[in-house]
Amino acid sequence: MTPPPDQPSSDQELVRRFQEGDEAAFVELMRRHERRVYNVAYRMLGRAEDALDATQEAFLHCLRHLPSFRGESAFSTWLYRIAVNACYDLLRRRGPATSLNAQPAEPPPAPDHAEQVSLAADLERALATLPTDFRAVIVLHELQDLPVEHVAEVLGLPPGTVKSRLHRGRVALARALAGEPRPAPAPSNRPNP
Repeated sequence: MTPPPDQPSSDQELVRRFQEGDEAAFVELMRRHERRVYNVAYRMLGRAEDALDATQEAFLHCLRHLPSFRGESAFSTWLYRIAVNACYDLLRRRGPATSLNAQPAEPPPAPDHAEQVSLAADLERALATLPTDFRAVIVLHELQDLPVEHVAEVLGLPPGTVKSRLHRGRVALARALAGEPRPAPAPSNRPNP
C-alpha cells in the first residue's frame, strides 16, 4: 500500500517496500538522505572528495544490508551510524601522516556570499583540529540538529558520554576558533566504530 500521491512515504514504508523488491524505494531513500549524509561526512572529513567517497560507501553499505534491516532504530539513525563509521574507516586509512588535522579545510560547497564563506571556512578549520570523537558529536548535534539521545544511538554511546564530549568539544572548538594553539584533549572512552 503506497500513500496518496500528495503524501510522501515514510522512511519505514520505503524500507518495507525495498525489502519487498521495490528498488525505486531505495532510490527515494537515497535521494531523501543524500545531502544530510554528505554534510555529516564533509564536516567529519573536511574534504569534498573524501565526503563523496564516504557518502558513496555509506549508501553501498546501506544497499547491501537494508534487506536485513529490522527497524530496531529509525532508518535515519541507522544510516547516520553507517555514515559516521565510513568516515572513521576513511580516517583510519589516511593514517596519522595524512590526518585531517594536517590538511587545510576546504570551503564548504555553494556558499551564499563572502561573509558566509569566511565564517564557514573558519568553522571547518576549527572542526578539523578536534579529535574525531568530539567532531562526530559536534557535527551530529550542533550542525545536524540531532538530539543528544539520537546522537547517542547513532554513535552507540551512553547519553552522558555524548553530553561530556559535546561539552569538551565545544570548549575545544571555541579555543580553535579563538586561535589558541592547544590541542583538544582526546576522549578516554571511545567505542569501536
